[in-house]
Amino acid sequence: MSDAARIVPSNPFDRPPYLVEWGTGGRTLPRRLLTSRRRPPDGPPSVDPLHLPTGPTEWPFDFCGHMHRLCASVVSRCAGLYHIDIDRLLITAMQARTGRSGGLQARVTPMRFRDGALIRKHHGRDFQVQRFRVDGREVLYLMSFCLPRFLDQSFFEKLITIFHELYHVGPSFDGDLRRHAGRYEVHTHSQKEYDVQMGTLARAYLTGGADPALHAFLRLDFAQLQQKHGSVQGVVVPRPKLLPLPQCKSPTRY
Repeated sequence: MSDAARIVPSNPFDRPPYLVEWGTGGRTLPRRLLTSRRRPPDGPPSVDPLHLPTGPTEWPFDFCGHMHRLCASVVSRCAGLYHIDIDRLLITAMQARTGRSGGLQARVTPMRFRDGALIRKHHGRDFQVQRFRVDGREVLYLMSFCLPRFLDQSFFEKLITIFHELYHVGPSFDGDLRRHAGRYEVHTHSQKEYDVQMGTLARAYLTGGADPALHAFLRLDFAQLQQKHGSVQGVVVPRPKLLPLPQCKSPTRY
């Protein structure tokens, strides 16, 4: 699911900054532990029967780090995704508000307007999406996964969700979404058919020689990863805001 930035009040005293940077001046990307409302299973761990590589068990499971490496592999092996620069796509996690399995699994937030425009007029006023920069590189897309809900899908459902979100990234990689002809320009006329297409891409990736160690963590659910590592950690950042640009004052008339 794609998602646009939210408009904020024009009061300059309440306005967030136009540019948010991480990785410079010692300011690191904010990370937090994700939790589940479900009761963890009792008894000895039932995870890792095949010694699935998910990182050192004495450390929290690094969800975004694993997802970044997997997505880098996906875009390097899928011709329809070659245009994606994974280092300008910020992968984050968000905490599910309820324990329901249904609902939002993931979303892509474009950091620019249609055709990569930096400014859009809204009700006669110019607006700009708040810009993010990590290690000196501007982020053009924010891809967020809702935990634990995303991890509690089946292995193949998780993989389809990943392809689903990556395919939303515009082919020009200009900060805008991929747009299709017709009324339903984001998912085409049928989201079901869209996901069938993503399933085809996912199967081709799995059978095309990809390193199984990169997607091994998808075979475990949230509770299993939490049980194995003690906790699950992810990068969590606020959604970018839609900010009004300063208005030029008319010259004073005498």
